[in-house]
Amino acid sequence: MKPALLIVSPTLADANTGNWRTAQRWARFLAREFRVRIATGWDGAAADALIALHARRSAAAVAAFAAAGGPVALVLTGTDLYRDIRADAAAQRSLELARRLVVLQRQGLDELPSGLRARAVVIEQSAPALAPLAPRKRTFDLLLVGHLREEKDPLTAVRALARLDDPGSARLRLLQVGGALDAALAEHLHAAARADARIELRGPLPHAAARTLIRRGRVLLLPSRIEGGANVLIEAVTAGVPVLASRIGGSTGLLGDDYPGLFPPGDDAALAALIRRCRDDPDWLERLRAHCARCARRFTPERERAAVLRLAHNLLPAGRAGARRSRTPGK
Repeated sequence: MKPALLIVSPTLADANTGNWRTAQRWARFLAREFRVRIATGWDGAAADALIALHARRSAAAVAAFAAAGGPVALVLTGTDLYRDIRADAAAQRSLELARRLVVLQRQGLDELPSGLRARAVVIEQSAPALAPLAPRKRTFDLLLVGHLREEKDPLTAVRALARLDDPGSARLRLLQVGGALDAALAEHLHAAARADARIELRGPLPHAAARTLIRRGRVLLLPSRIEGGANVLIEAVTAGVPVLASRIGGSTGLLGDDYPGLFPPGDDAALAALIRRCRDDPDWLERLRAHCARCARRFTPERERAAVLRLAHNLLPAGRAGARRSRTPGK
């Protein structure tokens, strides 16, 4: 019988977050060789291994499963790598208990304690390659895709747009997609949209609809202050849409330090200058697109699937890949 594997995600389908998208995709990759279940925690049910997303928010499941003798792989998110593992005791304990650590871009390895890096692997996320769709001719659409949270820093994009008031900037349109996880940020965005007709708030959309919107966009904006390795970045570049991203590890780890479409986190003037150049210089926009296309070759489902399967099989005791343990770990 196939081995049983539990994926613990702090959010499920109703939230439609990046953690859920990763959990769902990995479950699909593993389903042929494992019996996979996704949950927000471990209820003691028999499983051969656990893959947990988020060191702090999945800490209870990691601790309980490891205490029962079960092998754990821990997938580190942006808030894990760039905040929680530096100060939060529960997140730090999850690192120590995990048999395998996973980061979603290569620069994430640098954030781990040196003594734990030997346990870590890099698994870059993926998206099916899709051809870009014809953009609107009347507008130059900028996409801001992600639930409203402080870490995503959407107001930098709003301030950048406000700086662009030359005659050509009337064509600009900022389309925000995502739910309002932060009420104060949502109010700021609504106020900005009331003051500037170029801002359109689309709210939460189904994944397919959001990706269709990205494919029609000219540029994806990713002004985040923290990212583990944004799947929306991957969805854009695998659809031929270039990205303007803040220079943080989660983005440079995917695009490279030499990517020309980077700006300092929170620097709306620098982002405004990049938007203006994208709008006014087709050759430069094509240079960004070509760089992103080279990166997109790494973000294939086949490559991610192979890495996820390798991770899962490496968690199992020798000889157990084809057999399921019928008892609770450690019993």
